[in-house]
Amino acid sequence: MKAATTRLSLLALAMALSACAALEGDKIDYKSAAKGSTLEVPPDLTQLSRESRYAVPGGTVSAAALQAGQAAQPSGTANAAALQLGDVRIERDGNQRWLVVNRPADKLWEPVRDFWQENGFNLAQAESNVGIMETDWAENRAKLPQDFIRSTLGKMLDSLYSTGERDKFRTRLERNANGSTEVYITHRGMIEVYGTTTKDNTVWQPRPSDPELETEFLRRLMVKLGVSQEQSRAIAATPAPRTQAARMATVNNQPVVQLDEGFDRAWRRVGLALDRTGFTVEDRNRNEGTYFVRYVAPNADKKDPGFFGKLFSSSSAATPPLKYRIVVRSQGESTTVSVLNEAGAPDTSANAERIVRVITDDLK
Repeated sequence: MKAATTRLSLLALAMALSACAALEGDKIDYKSAAKGSTLEVPPDLTQLSRESRYAVPGGTVSAAALQAGQAAQPSGTANAAALQLGDVRIERDGNQRWLVVNRPADKLWEPVRDFWQENGFNLAQAESNVGIMETDWAENRAKLPQDFIRSTLGKMLDSLYSTGERDKFRTRLERNANGSTEVYITHRGMIEVYGTTTKDNTVWQPRPSDPELETEFLRRLMVKLGVSQEQSRAIAATPAPRTQAARMATVNNQPVVQLDEGFDRAWRRVGLALDRTGFTVEDRNRNEGTYFVRYVAPNADKKDPGFFGKLFSSSSAATPPLKYRIVVRSQGESTTVSVLNEAGAPDTSANAERIVRVITDDLK
């Protein structure tokens, strides 16, 4: 009897350790919202028809043999750490990481699309003419409690469980002058909280972007592009210098963001800030240092819902979206980011100040 009890105890311990190991091995298990219950984009940042000045380059490329090694740092990224495997290089600047792939963008588009679908996401946006792909809102089911009832009944009660969190990811492919492609992945998150002190209803509100999630999906994308699991984990953990903080200022009565760094780093950081905060980037021109964005001003007669307000509303915005240009101008290691109106004139309106403040807050 005692021996049987001991065996049962050891079996229970082994099962517990096995469950823990399984959880450690798979901390990400996303599942997009069911068709028909897709979360809508907030009215502040409306997605409209795109322009087509961004042309995806053509051409063919052969995959290089995989080999570990230190990559030479490209011009303009002296403060960025870089490691390369085959034709895939990961670079890091502070908390920001991105891939540089020695392949044209049109040869990466389908692999990247397949990558997100293989990871459990539906795509809400896939615009190859502007190099932007965005997932639908999805839930990380790996965060659900693995209790006895759920593990026993399995999928029968799976739909009744919710983490109270949703995530979406934007992928931006930007070509380099040398024919390679930079790949950026940014995260946006929402969390469900009680809307009243009586806890009789809930509302969704934004939660901070998660750099670790962004890094993990960049690492997984490296594997999709041919890097081994072990190699991808090693190079994704490389350290890098801290980025410079941003500050909001006023120049010639116009609100601006000021950065103590050169154009290449500032351009990259501003682009990531626009992606993370949900702006609709219709086009971009790196040679001119300009991002073309759409913005819907909050209704002055209502309480400002913020940039992520009314996330679940499918109603149209009360006011039409406005076009703006986010301009990045640098002199040496000093950069100013400003907002121009659709005509290209400096904008000093309240909307311009809101946009500058959002960008500054993300860059801090």
